[in-house]
Amino acid sequence: MLGDKRVLAVVPARGGSKGVKFKNLRPLGGVPLVALAGRVASQVPAIDRAVVSTDHEEIARVAEEAGLAAPFRRPESLSGDRIADWDVLVHALTEMERLDGVQYHIVLMLQPTSPSRTPEHVMATLKALIDNDWDAAWTLSETDSKAHPLKQLTIAPDGRMDYYDPAGARIIARQQLTPVYHRNGIAYAITRSCLLDQKTIKGGKTGAVVIEGPVVNIDTEEDIEWANWLLARKAP
Repeated sequence: MLGDKRVLAVVPARGGSKGVKFKNLRPLGGVPLVALAGRVASQVPAIDRAVVSTDHEEIARVAEEAGLAAPFRRPESLSGDRIADWDVLVHALTEMERLDGVQYHIVLMLQPTSPSRTPEHVMATLKALIDNDWDAAWTLSETDSKAHPLKQLTIAPDGRMDYYDPAGARIIARQQLTPVYHRNGIAYAITRSCLLDQKTIKGGKTGAVVIEGPVVNIDTEEDIEWANWLLARKAP
């Protein structure tokens, strides 16, 4: 628990994946991604229950070996590639409150495709949620200025190029750019009331926890190669 708040950690890990087949079972440093998420969850004392939400028996088995519980299976209706995180989290919360006979105050989503996660990242996110009385807290990474929205371009069907945002025409140096950030999937801490009453993972009061340094969010084979390179660089 965190103070008087009961915390449910949910690792969403469906079997299907278009970019990388069985992505959640792919090893990083010899350990499947879903197991890495489970290992981190086991090192966060504030987590009362850590479960995997999956539709795949092998993922469930690997997750359980890593310390995650797998007491339910995600229904087919929630296993497609266009299912929102909110649907998955509400399903997991509802199932676990039914099975455990308790009410969870905070739902913590730990995506296995973000293996740069540490227990310290997770605790910082939970603490930020509580200390600031937010509805939700997300971990973010600063976006490289090369990918800033004001530097993006579009191409019309006839091949003509233009600025995505007309304001981009006024940018001369990167120092003119206001920093922007993107989700990195390391941790989302969301209150029960945000999920069930506001019906969103981003409530009216949602704060950011900025993660410094390189962070991998795996969608492609190239991302896996980069993640392995970063892991090798950290090795003693």
